[in-house]
Amino acid sequence: MHRLKKNKEFNYIYKKGERVSTEHFTLFVVKSKYENYKIGFSVSKKLGKANKRNKLKRRLKEIVRKDIKVLPFRNYVLLAREGVQELDFILLKEEIIFLFKKYEKKKVI
Repeated sequence: MHRLKKNKEFNYIYKKGERVSTEHFTLFVVKSKYENYKIGFSVSKKLGKANKRNKLKRRLKEIVRKDIKVLPFRNYVLLAREGVQELDFILLKEEIIFLFKKYEKKKVI
């Protein structure tokens, strides 16, 4: 998986990217000049201690790796909101899939 790691990459996507939201997540997307995609995960300290935040990020990475068909030439940031810690894996997966489909529908229109 191609990951965003640098703070300036995240900030650029927050400023320039398109935004799609659900109750527990916001997805920022910006076009990239490279052929592959990059994705970053943002989980605030408000959502819990490090072990809970890391568990959530591991789950999100696995969902994106297995179930999401990401578009090339795009960079993504997936921002978790409060309340996401109560979701189990299946509900988490359904909401992430819905979020990416919502973005694709937005781009078609």
